[in-house]
Amino acid sequence: MKKNIFFLLLTFLVTSFCFESKADWINLTGAENARNIAEIYIEKDQVTIKLEVFVQDLPIFEELVPDDFFPNPFPNRPGPDERLQTFADSVFQVITDTGEKLSAKLLLAEPRMRVDRPSPLVGSINPYTRQRIPGPPEDKRVFYAELIYPFKGQPESLTFIPPVSEDGNIPKTSIGFTCYHQGVPVVDFRQLTAQNTLNLEWDDPWYSAFEKKPLKRTLQSGVRTYLYIEPYEVRHEILVRVKDMMTWMDFDLRGDEYIEEDEFNPVREKMAQFFMDREKVMIDGKQGKPILDRTAYVESSMLRSRFIEIPERVPLNTAMVGIIITYLTDTIPGEVVTQWDLFSDRVQKVTASMVDPAGPFPYDLTPDDNVLKWTNYLKTYTIPTVDKIPVDATHKGISVPLGSLACMVLLFLCTFLVFRRRQKSQPVKVQLVLMLVLLVGIVMLFPQFQISIGDSARASQISEDDSKVIALSLLENVYRAFDFRDEEDVYDKLAKSVNGDLLTDIYLQSRKSLVIEQAGGAQAKIKEVAVLETEVQETDKDKGAVAIRTKWTATGSVGHWGHLHTRQNVYDAILTLAVADGFWKISGIELLEEKRVDSTK
Repeated sequence: MKKNIFFLLLTFLVTSFCFESKADWINLTGAENARNIAEIYIEKDQVTIKLEVFVQDLPIFEELVPDDFFPNPFPNRPGPDERLQTFADSVFQVITDTGEKLSAKLLLAEPRMRVDRPSPLVGSINPYTRQRIPGPPEDKRVFYAELIYPFKGQPESLTFIPPVSEDGNIPKTSIGFTCYHQGVPVVDFRQLTAQNTLNLEWDDPWYSAFEKKPLKRTLQSGVRTYLYIEPYEVRHEILVRVKDMMTWMDFDLRGDEYIEEDEFNPVREKMAQFFMDREKVMIDGKQGKPILDRTAYVESSMLRSRFIEIPERVPLNTAMVGIIITYLTDTIPGEVVTQWDLFSDRVQKVTASMVDPAGPFPYDLTPDDNVLKWTNYLKTYTIPTVDKIPVDATHKGISVPLGSLACMVLLFLCTFLVFRRRQKSQPVKVQLVLMLVLLVGIVMLFPQFQISIGDSARASQISEDDSKVIALSLLENVYRAFDFRDEEDVYDKLAKSVNGDLLTDIYLQSRKSLVIEQAGGAQAKIKEVAVLETEVQETDKDKGAVAIRTKWTATGSVGHWGHLHTRQNVYDAILTLAVADGFWKISGIELLEEKRVDSTK
């Protein structure tokens, strides 16, 4: 079945990272693989704890196990209410700032299989602890229990104490935990230690935090700004919580818990206009022309981030809007400067980063240090270009061996001379020796001094190494053409490597792809193309062309709001290459196989 692979390449470039990107957050502690897991949810009037108890640790949590789980009754075993009270008093304690131990209610208890959680670095060495990051237990059986601890009022803090030793200092078993306060993630997966106190901010749970430094959330700032500097464009990206923006803006929301569906678009449009009006990015000392590239709600959690494009009800505590403002450039600039002046009592530090082809440069902006300045120190960096690929003379037309041809002409003349001399009975010994020399010359000089006549390509004249170089050059050109943002530039660059109707198809498809991108997709850029193998074939489908079966990989990445998402695809296809005005061009393609082989970050 034939497909136009470039349509698939466009899909790869534009929609590979659309809507949802998983594994933005990478945990280095291995806590998500602990023997036991506790998910803690703090709501207005209760704490909900969801436990996954490793089957071998059931004796530690035996108060939760119902009587009917045992084949035979235990004599003198306390009743369910008494056991649950013991559990709340001495096994898994939740204590308020006033010293009150909360009672527990068991909502659900049942055997389950362990939930699989993203853990891409299992087996790697944690660069901070120098310890190997553990994987989950091989035995996936768990006892699942769901409990609630009701409370009254709004406690200033809650302290969580898991099962500990008699001296109260050492947990009896490993428990990985995560915690949310009214829907806001307070901590990434961490190990639950002997005593863990969470200070609660009821007005804005985003600022609730554990007292222990190791239990601080990775992403503290609700206001972040990033500069992406690439060849041909500079992007200023802003990711900010709607609730933090209320210091400077009035959204006139109906409630204080949610952005309602009909308020969804007005809020993000108002925020986009606010930042466009304040935009002051200087590129090489001049004010750039800002282009509002994208505005979207961004839902971030420890397991994923995604664009929310279709209006829906969004929790105000976690609602974040991302604004991407783009500046087109002719080359990579020498200097980019922007200034941040939005600070408040809550927002005293803004997470920032500058990202160029060499990598990210993290920076924290404060009221006393509020300028983000990038200077081009890329001394060895070469801007990728799109150039025509010339056809070597040995690869095109009909090869004519000039040396052998000259010997053949001389041999013909010599043969005629021998014939004439024999008719006259004259000696021909010298002429016969000369004929023998010319015959040897025809054979020996055949590979030498060849010229090509015509513009047709010949498979027999293209070696495997040459075919790899040609295919790689053309594929890199096609991918690089999409680094440009202006449609005319894309068309012009594609025209250097793609011929005929295929060029029109790709160009029209690229215009359609832009619509997809504006709907929330993030356009990836191909960073590396590698040709794995080639096989040159003759073809009758396109007169004067050759077919090269090519297997290659394309590695693309896109960075947004401090996250880099990378994926790699491998392709197997037959490229039809024609010669046009002395240059190679792709005139057709047949896709044989496409598959994703890698996904990181």
